[in-house]
Amino acid sequence: MNPSIVTKYLTPEERKELTKKNDWRGAYEVLHTWAWIAITFAVVYFYPHPLVILIALFVMGGRQLACSIIMHDGGHLALFKNKQVNDFVGRWLGSYMILNDMFKYRTYHLEHHLTTGTAEDPDISLTKGYPTTVASMFRKFFRDLSGATGIKSQLGMLYMQLGYLKYSLAKDIQKLSQKDRTWREFFTTAFNNLSGPILAQLILFGLLSFFASPWLYLLWIGALFTTFNFSIRVRAMAEHSMVEDTEDTMRNTRTTYANWFEKILFAPHNVNYHVEHHLLMSVPSYNLPKMHQLLKERGFYKEGLLEQNYWEIVKMAVGKRAWT
Repeated sequence: MNPSIVTKYLTPEERKELTKKNDWRGAYEVLHTWAWIAITFAVVYFYPHPLVILIALFVMGGRQLACSIIMHDGGHLALFKNKQVNDFVGRWLGSYMILNDMFKYRTYHLEHHLTTGTAEDPDISLTKGYPTTVASMFRKFFRDLSGATGIKSQLGMLYMQLGYLKYSLAKDIQKLSQKDRTWREFFTTAFNNLSGPILAQLILFGLLSFFASPWLYLLWIGALFTTFNFSIRVRAMAEHSMVEDTEDTMRNTRTTYANWFEKILFAPHNVNYHVEHHLLMSVPSYNLPKMHQLLKERGFYKEGLLEQNYWEIVKMAVGKRAWT
């Protein structure tokens, strides 16, 4: 967003305070997510009822979204004061756990912040296509929950990690030239990009096998290919879709309030305060609510986009805003 907007609503002292990192609070954010993950595994282990497993899949998909936000915050150096600690946690408890790469994501995501809503925005394809029809939305959710979206996205990520495609989280695919590429270069790229994610999965599998059952790992993979993508879709719709002017820096990003249930599925680590994040992308997640309150008190949301819950987002996405 335009820096002048930030200076209009926040003093230099407030900006300094809001961007200040607290290692204890950062650690709590990460541990909170992984405590949820551990508890979800434990509940399924002790109560392996089909309904329990179904609920656990949605909870786990939301927690995997939380891992992606740990990657996101780590990419912004907004987790811990020490860069090495920030990068380690962002990779090993964030991106690697969802088969992603925080370092590649960092470069890619910065471009999104610099070009939000414009034709150059690498995420623009994720925000287009809404409002859509109810039938179309059901098809999108079905693809997510059936695993079709997950298979497509994970295959795409694999090709990126192997050096066949340019890194992207959007729908646009850009092939990389393989001319004169040697087998040695191929295996070096594969090792450098895949060793971290694979080792992270093996560690998780080993811990589950040692403390409970190796079959629990299927819950993690099952969510990664299904409910995780459902959570991502709703979160992405809320942030930048259905806006009046994609290039208006005051009105191309949305903050959405979230109740406890929506926080589990769509809004971990205060990611729902997305306007605030775009105004000051280095603000740690635990300071975003405070920043939101300051902006609201000073009239920012007379123009800025604010929704009361994620159900309103879904209604907007299918052109049914008048639903009760």
